[in-house]
Amino acid sequence: MRTESTPNQIQKWLSELSLEQKVNLVVGMGQNVPGIADVEQEEKVPGAAGSTYPIPELGIPSLTLADGPAGLRIEPERDGTDKTFYCTAFPIATLLASSWDTELVERVGEAFGKEVKEYGVDILLSPAMNIHRNPLAGRNFEYYAEDPYLSGYMGAAMVKGVESQGVGTSIKHFVANNSETNRMHLDTHVSERALREIYLRGFEIVVKEAQPWTIMSAYNKINGTYASESEELLETILRDEWGYEGLVMTDWFAGEDPAGQMMAGNDLLMPGVPPQRQALLAAVKSGELDEAVLDRNVARILELILRSPVYQKYAYSDQPDLEGHAKLARAVAAEGIVLLKNETQTLPLASSNLKVATFGVGSYDFIAGGAGSGDVNNAYTVSLVEGLENAGITLNEDLKAKYLTFVGAEKAKLPEKRYFFDLLPPIPEMLINRAEIATQAQLNDLALITIGRNSGEFQDRQTEGDFYLTKTEQELITNVSDTFHKAGKKVVVLLNIGNVIETASWRDQADAIVLAWQGGQEAGNALTDVLTGKITPSGKLPTTFVRSYDDVPSAKTFPGEENPGGAIKQVGEMVMAREAEITFHDDIMVGYRHYNTKGIETAYPFGFGLSYTTFEYESLELSSNQIEQTLSVRVTIKNTGELSGKEVVQLYLSAPGLTIEKPAMELKGFAKTRLLQPGEKQTLTMDLNPKDLASFDTAQSAWVVEAGTYTIKIGASSTNIRLEKNFIAANMIVEKVNKVLVPKK
Repeated sequence: MRTESTPNQIQKWLSELSLEQKVNLVVGMGQNVPGIADVEQEEKVPGAAGSTYPIPELGIPSLTLADGPAGLRIEPERDGTDKTFYCTAFPIATLLASSWDTELVERVGEAFGKEVKEYGVDILLSPAMNIHRNPLAGRNFEYYAEDPYLSGYMGAAMVKGVESQGVGTSIKHFVANNSETNRMHLDTHVSERALREIYLRGFEIVVKEAQPWTIMSAYNKINGTYASESEELLETILRDEWGYEGLVMTDWFAGEDPAGQMMAGNDLLMPGVPPQRQALLAAVKSGELDEAVLDRNVARILELILRSPVYQKYAYSDQPDLEGHAKLARAVAAEGIVLLKNETQTLPLASSNLKVATFGVGSYDFIAGGAGSGDVNNAYTVSLVEGLENAGITLNEDLKAKYLTFVGAEKAKLPEKRYFFDLLPPIPEMLINRAEIATQAQLNDLALITIGRNSGEFQDRQTEGDFYLTKTEQELITNVSDTFHKAGKKVVVLLNIGNVIETASWRDQADAIVLAWQGGQEAGNALTDVLTGKITPSGKLPTTFVRSYDDVPSAKTFPGEENPGGAIKQVGEMVMAREAEITFHDDIMVGYRHYNTKGIETAYPFGFGLSYTTFEYESLELSSNQIEQTLSVRVTIKNTGELSGKEVVQLYLSAPGLTIEKPAMELKGFAKTRLLQPGEKQTLTMDLNPKDLASFDTAQSAWVVEAGTYTIKIGASSTNIRLEKNFIAANMIVEKVNKVLVPKK
């Protein structure tokens, strides 16, 4: 926390630091990754992502920084002790966003923060704020949504929760880092308007709502300039326009020009390599880099150090409340599960005396979270079959034994990872003949089929066998559904995935479909809680499930095009990226903005999610029929079903669009009811302000409101609008900004 003595202490340190020490402070201490880089000092917290340079003679300690988005990532075991250092694997960010519950996400953040602090870490490299622009992006599981409003408020809640514990966050990857292929050498061509309205907007919300301690600049270029070397991005927009007060660090090994990064306002180079120090010393001595700029950046690092647990000499315990956090992870995972289909009340299951056949490798080898820096070294992952057995549901032991034997044998065939980021191939689906399925249909009351998917850093997904099901998976669903239906029994498909997959071609074969996402270490228990009705599902989609990949507006250009003969980005022994570029032709029409505006039918629209109960939307009221400063929107929700449940209410706004092209509608508010009993009502209030109405006018470099009639649409999804009401707005210039990040012609 900043105190009155903070500036004095910083100035004292600056006066005492030599040029070499200042340079040391702005370059990290390396990272212990075989074949890539070596750490320059013994790690305080093994497995942490990096640390800053200590200057003990001046009382300046080293900060410890660690991943990641679904839980703290450190090594679970250490030399010289039998003690373990496991962390809680919480649900992935996309599942958290599916809860549409900022209070819940803030509670998750508090638990994150406690583990960070008790394990001796100062900065958590999270949350990740990039937009789901394309379903094949390898790290979508780390990101919240395809919509910046939802993403922004989810991210702000996470930051508030983590930093309430006296540790820092680093929101990332700033900005327009929306694919993994060649991400370190990718030039993103994007319009000023799309940047402002889609890709920067979520970050802007987090900065203004939560003021995170740090921000991580992205690998990619933006209209020709690396994000970490862009003064227009890091100083003009971030600090001058948004009022950001914290520190900016690079993504690991990002950028090319250390002096350029310093001048751009990228204060800390991570993880840091000795050549960067040499380059900075030479740049200052030659006059290329003004020492006053270096002092500015060092001062931001020193201010961060003053706030940190290590400077406060916090006596961390290495004993966070893992048991309590596991209970929270289970509850949160259930809140974000989305019920996609439920014909003839297939769900919830009756847990007593129920015999279930569990098909699919995913039922036994559950995926807690994505790969790479978003992975967590947790003590266990509860699979679906374990969750079912914990709830007292009887499983067919012969089928279970066959799957477990198959999974064990296939895992034994997997190669060793070549490096940390290497994503091993998935275990193939097991072939089961119709005779075996027929036997299971006679012995069991119900079939559950789990489809699993994983992805991670540096590798985007593929369409065949990933976005689309494999031939074996398709046959499994078809054969099980046909056989069980002939026996008068039902089939439920469960999706243990981190990214969107195609469902339209096979969904009619299932009686129910449940989207479990990747629910963390308690995923199997949480999913069982929903399947059995212990928890009524209330999750809604934060991203659109398209009918076909060809419907995605960025399908033809994703993930970019390599430049023939272009430069190669290499770190250590690894070729990290080749020079490439991508153009965001979809502009502001990302996700549901495109599908709703063009009238494209989707498999499951943005904001969609079913419940075991039903809700009625009543009495939409506005505080005024015109907007000046704030317009309050009130709506009453009634549980009209027979079970208790929660409802996510979404506020969309349709604009006149007379002089500025606008999407058909945009999300501008959301709220979630408490647990409503049958017949119970709750009135929810959401507020609109002029910025919510505004579009970015490139010609004026301003956020402007077009005069005319606006329509508030209150919906259960982006295509299920229940109530509408109009109001009037006058022409307004809400905010003038700088003419920056202009695309090259």
